[in-house]
Amino acid sequence: MSIAQDLIARAERREALFGIVGLGYVGLPLAVELANAGYRVLGFDVQQKVVDGINAGRSHVKDVTNAQLQAAVGAGRLSATTDTARLAEPDAVSICVPTPLSKFKDPDVSYIVAATEAVKRALRRGQAIILESTTYPGTTREILLPALESTGLTVGEDFFLAFSPERVDPGNPRYGTRNTPKVVGGITADCRRVAMALYEPAIDTLVPVSTTDAAELVKLLENTFRSVNIGLVNEMAIVCDKLGVDVWEVIEAAATKPFGFMKFLPGPGLGGHCIPIDPHYLAWKMRGLNYKTRFIDLAGELNTEMPLFWVRKVAEALNGQGKAVRGASVLVLGIAYKRDIDDIRESPALDIIRLLEGQGARVSYFDPHVAAFSEDGREFRSVPLTPEAVAAADCVMIVTDHTAVDYRMIQRNAQLVVDTRNALPKEA
Repeated sequence: MSIAQDLIARAERREALFGIVGLGYVGLPLAVELANAGYRVLGFDVQQKVVDGINAGRSHVKDVTNAQLQAAVGAGRLSATTDTARLAEPDAVSICVPTPLSKFKDPDVSYIVAATEAVKRALRRGQAIILESTTYPGTTREILLPALESTGLTVGEDFFLAFSPERVDPGNPRYGTRNTPKVVGGITADCRRVAMALYEPAIDTLVPVSTTDAAELVKLLENTFRSVNIGLVNEMAIVCDKLGVDVWEVIEAAATKPFGFMKFLPGPGLGGHCIPIDPHYLAWKMRGLNYKTRFIDLAGELNTEMPLFWVRKVAEALNGQGKAVRGASVLVLGIAYKRDIDDIRESPALDIIRLLEGQGARVSYFDPHVAAFSEDGREFRSVPLTPEAVAAADCVMIVTDHTAVDYRMIQRNAQLVVDTRNALPKEA
């Protein structure tokens, strides 16, 4: 029996030990689903407090409840460590580390490189390595493959290398790790076959593609599609504002067309790890091939400018009441990048607060899911959302809408509301 066949058989019998490098919003839900499927899972993270929490059954990720984690840990199917020397133990290793941008908007693959080096030091025959971190096309082939083959082992024979992009949508009540189709591409056909067999018990639908480059590009296309269409609808919001037309009415009417139209909504800008960042990976890669990604670049410009557009709307609204931004009290509702989650990564609310304070406003915020956060060395704390607090603000600015917020109360008590999300209830 070949090494590939042996590993596939071990996956079918759930005898393979799965390793997860990076136990954040991608890695921890994946670890729990693999454990639920019957695998033993060993998680790796650089933060001791994360490891200690997981081993104690305390989840730090909203999409994984304490009960779900405790069930996996209590059954002896999930444990965590900071000791990367133990990477020799798993039969399969999924790398789920962050991939941010540098200050120059170039890909920062330092976390991938660090994880690859840790895996390389422990690599043995019979292991499968699967990268899940979003990155530019060619990363698996150009970074992971040479490093792992430098051990003297041969890809597709001694070890197996694949890319399978994460598709996590934090807070999505309908789609999670298990029921979201998973794309898989391998360096060789056997690499793909092994990776598919390893994921098959834990994922409902697997989508094979021919190469790791294709799998890497799938993820970038998905999020670039969203970025471009959000950029378009954000520009439409500006157009409607200048024409004195209600953009929400226009969108709702357009969405009644049963073909040829997909509904996207305008807002204060882009947030989260994926949509504001992933298109830059593709644009960066193409610059190296002497090609300018015009749609991607333009959408990025439009979406980046939306916080400034809404701050200008605040200034215009205050001016209409004879008030200046300087010295005005502005209560920002919603600091998370989208509703009903506690994730503030790349949130446009942070830019809005920065811009308002830069113009002299006194800014406070309320978010039912973000009690406090740090930004530029400062500590911010959510204030109570009471009728008195709403009435005391010169302007209430709705940046992120949350189902836990009573918007009728805000409508009744606020002196002035600037609503970026169309969250206020409509009059009967």
